[in-house]
Amino acid sequence: MRFVVYQVSRKGGREKNEDRMGYCYTRDAGLFALADGMGGHPEGEVASQMALQTLAARFQHEAQTELKDPTRFLHDALIAGHHQLLRYATERALLDTPRTTAVACVLQGHSAYWAHCGDSRLYLVRDGKLIVRTRDHSYMELQTTLSHVVPLAERMNRNVLFTCLGSPGKPMVDTAGPLRLQPGDRLLLCSDGLWGALSDAVICQQMARQPLSDAVPDLVEQALRSAGPKSDNVTVLCVEWEGAEDGDARSGVSTQNLGEQVFASTIQASMLGDAPSDELDDAEIERSIREINEAIQRSSQRKH
Repeated sequence: MRFVVYQVSRKGGREKNEDRMGYCYTRDAGLFALADGMGGHPEGEVASQMALQTLAARFQHEAQTELKDPTRFLHDALIAGHHQLLRYATERALLDTPRTTAVACVLQGHSAYWAHCGDSRLYLVRDGKLIVRTRDHSYMELQTTLSHVVPLAERMNRNVLFTCLGSPGKPMVDTAGPLRLQPGDRLLLCSDGLWGALSDAVICQQMARQPLSDAVPDLVEQALRSAGPKSDNVTVLCVEWEGAEDGDARSGVSTQNLGEQVFASTIQASMLGDAPSDELDDAEIERSIREINEAIQRSSQRKH
């Protein structure tokens, strides 16, 4: 399995960045995830980080070296994250539960599987065309979908969701896949700070024009400029399937040399250390990937 990945998170006009993202992989499967802690509820950054940690922990446990049922895994892992948030709130006697949206994608066996809860989105762009876009769990999206059946009343605020992780009731988790991938396919996971400021057409157009290392930061900058001083946090994680160009070769990830017990992850293991930076780029992530690949290479040389 080979892929190119690029991710960035920028704090807009908010007091803090409650978005989190990351990926992890074994020799035969990769998990890519993004979560957006919800304002108006306590500790949104805890909620988003806990959702990602739960996904990564279950992936490490179950992907030996691939998942038996990626769709079931995604659904159950997101629900497990929901229960972790309820437990966290109960243990600390919080009056309200930390809440977050989440979107996650598994790449395995030349196919993609994905799941989401809330309004963090996944886009799949192929040859410059939008192939897939998840549907938000928002009243606004519901109104738009039903507009041909029921006349629209007052337009709903796009931020009003009817489900999320950490909600009092059981969350709704939509799953999809498998969808067979083609070389060059690009999957983009993002928070609403991106799609709330830029149209689907602009997002797809930008994704088709440039290498990921240029397209992703350019999209984030466009979203921040478009939204202005009060912009939301903007977080994007993008993966190109088996599509590393010569110029991007050094940032590509190949899993073919990984051993059966090797698990690599960029998802922060603990929330109790230093708070993550408001602006996250690939520098630290690339260092960790480099260290993993160097360790694999040393191990391979010893065997021969």
